[in-house]
Amino acid sequence: MQVLDKTVSQLTIPTPFAVGDTHIYVIKGDTLTLVDAGVKTKEAWEALQFQLKEIGYHPNDIEQIILTHHHPDHIGLIEQFPRVQELIGHKHVDVWLKRDEMFFQHYKEFYKAYFISCGVPETFYPLLEQLPKLLHFAGEGALTQTIDEGDLLPGHPDWQVIETKGHAQTHLSFYRQHDHIFIGGDHLLHHISPNPIIEPPYEEEMERARPLLQYRRNLTKCLALGIQTVLPGHGIIFSDVEDVIMKRFQKQEARAEKVLQILRGNELTPFQVCQQLFPRKYEKQLDLTLSETIGQLDYLESEGAIQKNVKNGIDFYAQT
Repeated sequence: MQVLDKTVSQLTIPTPFAVGDTHIYVIKGDTLTLVDAGVKTKEAWEALQFQLKEIGYHPNDIEQIILTHHHPDHIGLIEQFPRVQELIGHKHVDVWLKRDEMFFQHYKEFYKAYFISCGVPETFYPLLEQLPKLLHFAGEGALTQTIDEGDLLPGHPDWQVIETKGHAQTHLSFYRQHDHIFIGGDHLLHHISPNPIIEPPYEEEMERARPLLQYRRNLTKCLALGIQTVLPGHGIIFSDVEDVIMKRFQKQEARAEKVLQILRGNELTPFQVCQQLFPRKYEKQLDLTLSETIGQLDYLESEGAIQKNVKNGIDFYAQT
């Protein structure tokens, strides 16, 4: 737990995931607000209550919750605050909170078609049933208000909403211009780059997003903001923002170059590229490693370095 200034405190909550602890933020203002809500475990709830008490509050004091994105380690405890009147986030968070059955059926159908198009062997198809296990760690509810790029946070007009899609299609960050503080969720992390996770298209969208391209655009957007301090969803608070962002670009472009070398003289499916890019990880973490692989292929295709050919419903990539 850290009290960062008169209005913002950071609470550190354990998770059962490889990413480790997650941070949530208490913001004082016209409304007492929690930014994100940890993961739904007994250990997380006990840690949250203890740290709230350290800064003079109890769960009953929290009046609203604002979410950076829909992942379970950020929405888990939303049901534990009896006085909360407002639950706020990107509009597409709602399907995850409501457990929208039609959306989840669409999700499974999308991922099955995605596995087929990527050339994933059928032995990996049981991974498509993993989603319900992750939702065990997520809270249930419904948004009362939606926010998006350029909005001001309700009850906190000094904080502006910045759209930062890439890691998630619901990802928002919050920027306070007078002291250049940025609550970045999983968009800007000091020690790791967030995975550009592939998601199915939502409602009005005709095709899936290209999350790595979104992530790069939003890193550039963050460079232009003049951010001086990042309050992240994981890891340390940091101020070397420009250096971190440039390292993210360099690491991603180096990985893209590796993919280009893999494709040199070859025509391969995304799964085959993934096997070579992550030889020790792909079997245990196919969802994440395949998302990363697709992100690099999207990037190289956007740069005109490779082209995609579809054969019998399976995507093959080769250098141009």
